[in-house]
Amino acid sequence: MSDALAGIRILDLTRVLAGPYCTQILGDLGADVLKIERLKTGDDTRSWGPPFISNISCYFLSINRNKRSVCVNLKSSEGAEIIKKLAMQSDVLVENYLPGKMSSYGLGYEDISKLNPKLIYCSISGYGSEGPYASRPGYDVIASSIGGLIHVTGPEGGEPCKTGVALTDLATGLYAHGAIMAALLQRQKTGVGQKIDINLLSTQIACLVNLGANYLLAGQEAKRWGTAHESIVPYQAFKTSDGYMTVGGANNRQFKELCLKIQRQDLASDPKFQTNPLRVENRNELIQAISKTMLAKTNAEWNDIFQDASFPFGSINTLAQVFEDPQVKYSGIVQSVEHPTAGSLKLVGPPVQYSGADNRIRLPPPELGQHTEEILRNRLGYSMEQVEELRKLSVVN
Repeated sequence: MSDALAGIRILDLTRVLAGPYCTQILGDLGADVLKIERLKTGDDTRSWGPPFISNISCYFLSINRNKRSVCVNLKSSEGAEIIKKLAMQSDVLVENYLPGKMSSYGLGYEDISKLNPKLIYCSISGYGSEGPYASRPGYDVIASSIGGLIHVTGPEGGEPCKTGVALTDLATGLYAHGAIMAALLQRQKTGVGQKIDINLLSTQIACLVNLGANYLLAGQEAKRWGTAHESIVPYQAFKTSDGYMTVGGANNRQFKELCLKIQRQDLASDPKFQTNPLRVENRNELIQAISKTMLAKTNAEWNDIFQDASFPFGSINTLAQVFEDPQVKYSGIVQSVEHPTAGSLKLVGPPVQYSGADNRIRLPPPELGQHTEEILRNRLGYSMEQVEELRKLSVVN
């Protein structure tokens, strides 16, 4: 099988999460990704730890495979010139600087598109390139706060909570990846590139889905439900004798089967629980009854009882349990790759499989500036003397 994006060159001027997550997905599909980093320190996430493996944070290692690292000082005219030369040879440029910062370096879309009209230029920001918040730095937890995600996350009647991972950043990276793929497809038809603008806040608003529609169409304000669902009952986590298990009865047939499996047919025949609207109306009584029953057995026992059920169920796993889960093992999503200093690394690989293309870990996450000299000499044609002079001037390292 071939790499779907073989021959596509990505100039990656992003750091932290949303941008690097986007470019990693493109790299998994075979694109040649050059990660442009700051001299000496590099991407902020290189220092986001512990834990560290060989002085590299696990955070950085999780989102920067299939890339090569080049350190360039964008503030210098020589550094900006290097980026321009690389952009002229690239298909896609992705950046997540504050709006206006790239233009101040002479590297904005208006500057670069004149040099390479075919370039797809993707800008990722916190709030968009214009508007009252445009100059604010973009952080997942803040966009999640303003965009309502944190308001609807947490226990019912409790304080708002952030999600365990930065979902707004990840969703933005996924949206950016899809937008870039669409722009590449359109370029095949038109022969010209374009600018893509994507921001965390708009992504978060889009991810409100039914909650956003409930408010806009019906004026219904959202609230926190813990693991429960506001419109489906039962559909939540229940405490067992040794942990928690999430179980759902999304329709009448599933609810009756659930009652049969937990030996509570009395609930299935109760007039108060005959339809989902009735179960929502009488939520507290029903959930209390199921909760008392679920406490009687372990997760393993319930998994055995439910194994052939048509209703959804699953244990709430620790990470140790996640990676020992038989379905996770069968999927092969955990892959190993050799790193030049950290040795063999186990990483979560791409979740998507193609019948006619590779989607895999080809390169380990790079060490800081590992490929600077290689790219300057082999791609841009700089001599060794020129590279050494740029190092003396602190343009590259």
